[in-house]
This record gives sequence, structure tokens and C-alpha cells, in this order.
Amino acid sequence: MSKTALLLVDIQQGLDNTAYWGPRNNPLFESNVAALLEGFRRAGIPVLHVQHHSLRPTSPLRPGQPGHDFKPEARPLDGEPIFAKTVNSAFIGTDLEAYLRQKGIARLVVAGLTTDHCVSTTVRMAGNLGFEVWLVGDACATFDKPRPRGEVIPAEMVHQVNLASLDGEFCTVISTQEALERNGL
Repeated sequence: MSKTALLLVDIQQGLDNTAYWGPRNNPLFESNVAALLEGFRRAGIPVLHVQHHSLRPTSPLRPGQPGHDFKPEARPLDGEPIFAKTVNSAFIGTDLEAYLRQKGIARLVVAGLTTDHCVSTTVRMAGNLGFEVWLVGDACATFDKPRPRGEVIPAEMVHQVNLASLDGEFCTVISTQEALERNGL
């Protein structure tokens, strides 16, 4: 049984809706996620999926909407667990922590959307719960953020600031290539 698992957070089609979310950074996000999935699956390392079930009536991530579905690059295979959540953290309202402890998983390799919301919140909680976390920075992405007075913070800046805030405190930020190499893939 592996002590490592790949945890994919909210890689859903609704997050392609730039009319709703705005411009996104990291055009290599999907190809990096696909590379992680291929490597981890080939090696038999557990792959876990988190799916956001938005409660907001207008959200593309609301169940029953096409955007609720996983992106093609990250569709779960039969037998890969899916943890449904309604808040930012994959640990709130799910049995993710109990599952990890039951399976003896001590290290999470995390990728997903969005860097500053669900990925960050999940990584912070995982670190606080005592899991070792490797956050794959180039397999995460986010969107431009409007400030209260109307200025916009570019998505890449939001992404980099969040990675910097997490690294060394809640996780170790690594690249897709490092994630594959560290797992002997």
C-alpha cells in the first residue's frame, strides 16, 4: 500500500468558463495534470479526486450543470475515489481525512483549481492535519482577481503569491517534472 497519493482538486469543466471567472493563468495546466495522472496511474499510486458541488444558483460548478463534470484530462477511472465538497477545503464535509488515515497515506501530491481558493485551503488543512504535502505549482491555475476599487490583480501574480505563501509553511512547492521524479516515474 502506497504512503503517497495524488490529490486532484476541482478539475472541472466549469472552470473553463472565462466569462464567469475571468482570464486564467498557466496555459500548460491541463497537459501537466495529464502527465501527472499518466505517471501516477502507471505506477499504481492512488489517485483521489475532489469535486466542487457549488451551492450558488449561478455557478457553473453546480450539480446538474455541464460545468460540474470533470475536465477530460482529469476524469476519474473506475475505482478512483471522488470526494464531493461544498466549501473550499476538501477536508470539510467529506471523509477525505478518514480515508487517508485508513489507507495509511501520509503524503499528498496536490494539483488543481484554483490556486488561491480550494487548492490553498485544502493544502493548508492537509499540512495542519500532519500530512506531508507536495504542491505541484505548474499543475495549478487561477484567475484574475478584481480588487475592491476596481483594479485587477493578474492571475499569474495571484498564483505566484499563493504558492510563495504556502511553500515552506504548509507544503513544498514542486514542478510536474519533480513530482514524477520524486515518485520514481
